[in-house]
Amino acid sequence: MADTTPGPALVLDRVTRRYGGTIAVRELSLSVNRGEMFGLIGPDGAGKTTTIRLACGLLRPDSGRVRVLDRDPVRDHRRITQSVGYFSQRFSLYGDLTVDENIAFFAEIHGVERYRARRDRLLDLTQLTPFRARLAEQLSGGMKQKLALACTLVHEPEIILLDEPTTGVDPVSRREFWKLLADFLAHGITIVMATPYLDEAERCTRVALLHEGGVLALDDPAALRAGLSGDVIELTADGTDRAAEMLGRLAGVLDVQIFGERLHVRLEKGAPLGEADRLGAALAQGGVAVTSVRRIPASLEDVFIARLAEGAKGNV
Repeated sequence: MADTTPGPALVLDRVTRRYGGTIAVRELSLSVNRGEMFGLIGPDGAGKTTTIRLACGLLRPDSGRVRVLDRDPVRDHRRITQSVGYFSQRFSLYGDLTVDENIAFFAEIHGVERYRARRDRLLDLTQLTPFRARLAEQLSGGMKQKLALACTLVHEPEIILLDEPTTGVDPVSRREFWKLLADFLAHGITIVMATPYLDEAERCTRVALLHEGGVLALDDPAALRAGLSGDVIELTADGTDRAAEMLGRLAGVLDVQIFGERLHVRLEKGAPLGEADRLGAALAQGGVAVTSVRRIPASLEDVFIARLAEGAKGNV
């Protein structure tokens, strides 16, 4: 049973961590409530993995303070290990052991003596019961992720720290993995998850958008989207780069971003309903054929890019 004691599960207070001359985490401050799912969101190099490892006590901060369940994860590492489950990017399953044997191994290294009933329950939750006698090396990618999660949870931690657990996993397995996380969250386990996928961020209670080791924004996803300055128009057209250049010169356009074959055009707040048609007409006059144009709700991608742009302007 997860701890229901009030107070934060994880606190980072002005934490900085360097690797030689590179600053991986810069003056990072955040607090994770017990029983919530908190997302660390950002691209490679944003500081997600370093933050997770600092929380695990695997790294010592160069400055600042880290607390996990009100303990120092470095000084009190042995005690913290009993309360924390850590799922790394390269979780080490043993390919020559069966599913059952892998879970038993992780139970034993955590000192869990009567683990068989717990193992059966985890196998049932992860739908791995039919494969319990199969060697880990013979499992699919999605099944390996489920087994790794079961191994992470066998000692019933109060908080689990997940470092990009769905990277490289097929869409069906990703959905099943998220269903499992929702089940564990319902039992009061605190979940901190690092991911580069902004669609996964929408499932979190709160998220921190990270860039170059710092926090761009921190709030629940709906509040971040609602707080975006400007309205968003999605547009597809022949010659995406040319269309983006033309749109960027129009009055009332705050910025233009390319997402594959789509353009997201952010307009000044309160633009008239006919603004989308005006954009299409402007492109048509310039010889660019427009395929579709429509007003859409802001996404976290829009928020992330807008915050990056605001930060860049502030540094000029």
